[in-house]
Amino acid sequence: MKQLLSRRSSPDKLQQCHQFLKKYYRCLLWISLSIYLFLSTSPPSFHHSPLSRRTLSQTLASPSSLPLSLKIYVYDLPPEFNAAWLSNPRCASHLFAAEVAIHHALLHSSVRAVNHLDADYFFVPVYVSCNFSTINGFPSLRHARPLLSSAVDLISANFPFWNRSNGFDHIFVASHDYGACFHAMEDVAIAEGIPTFMKNSILLQTFGMMSPHACQEAEHVVIPPYISPETDRRPPPETARRDIFAFFRGKMEIHPKNISGRFYSRKVRTEIWNKYSGNRRFYLRRHRYDGYQSEIARSVFCLCPLGWAPWSPRLVESVALGCVPVIIADGIRLPFPEAVPWPEISLSVAERDVAGLEHLLDRVAATNLSAIQRRLWNPAIRRALLFHRPGVIEGDASWNILRALETKVHRRSWRRRRSGQPLPNSSVRWA
Repeated sequence: MKQLLSRRSSPDKLQQCHQFLKKYYRCLLWISLSIYLFLSTSPPSFHHSPLSRRTLSQTLASPSSLPLSLKIYVYDLPPEFNAAWLSNPRCASHLFAAEVAIHHALLHSSVRAVNHLDADYFFVPVYVSCNFSTINGFPSLRHARPLLSSAVDLISANFPFWNRSNGFDHIFVASHDYGACFHAMEDVAIAEGIPTFMKNSILLQTFGMMSPHACQEAEHVVIPPYISPETDRRPPPETARRDIFAFFRGKMEIHPKNISGRFYSRKVRTEIWNKYSGNRRFYLRRHRYDGYQSEIARSVFCLCPLGWAPWSPRLVESVALGCVPVIIADGIRLPFPEAVPWPEISLSVAERDVAGLEHLLDRVAATNLSAIQRRLWNPAIRRALLFHRPGVIEGDASWNILRALETKVHRRSWRRRRSGQPLPNSSVRWA
């Protein structure tokens, strides 16, 4: 009888177990579905996916694909301020010719405002960096300040735009050694400073330092020195036969010309010559040679020591021709760090460490030289440092200048302020 009862009770227990499991799975399914629906309606997050983080960083690092929204009015000044200087062809092609290239780029660019009422900025096209050499060969820019002052007097007397903002929405180019201080000797440049009438404006200048400096006491954009865009039309630098280990051609000043105690290149170039001129791995030349860019294209490392100022056209020439720049200029600030990853494509050597230069280059050559060269050969990096004519090519030097100016437009534009758009962090007193 007991066995019979136990046999009859087994199906009942199995049925109860099945019902319990059905309820359990139904509950589990409902919870899972709720969780899925909740997560699918939550905002997307980039914190959990490396791929998403990489895609986002690439998007942020490629601003050149975005349209330019600013407008710039270019003053039509009499030829004595600009065009007359071009009677000497060198004025449009030497290392200071960014002032000419930027002017021409704006004249042929879609950002040019034909109507001044549409302008965010006003560009003052004055060329001051040509025919600057004196009889003794030392640079002189004594004409720069009075020439620029005359241009400002002219536009303030004939247009209302300067006076209403005290030049706050105006742009100047200062492509000489110490920028808008307009002197080649640093101590004199610091003593004279930036002309007072320019301090409210935006300066485009080749001079840049990481630390505070009297010649940076105005809002400015660091721009590259000018080299011919034809440089980029040479054979791809990665195909060049690089049989020169370390290269430099230029003024070395073995016996520096002492001008009231000032020494060229802070004696760095002299030390390079004294240390390495007898070393066959270092191709050092003091005399000019028109075909020197072919030597850069044959070189692995290109020395870029400071001259009168920290920057040098060799910075751009080296990048354009695929030679790893070796920057020897303490505290230099380089152009367009958002577009040019300088720490990844160049080497920086402290001025005091020149004596150990060969050891450093050997170490790089034995470790990560190939990686540096691969990054250096990116065509977009070369394009970012070159000015093209006429107009602006997306991603070139003029384009990067416009991108930098665009980041300031909401603080600087009189037009946007008048239309009700805020100008954050602006301390200027508008007239």
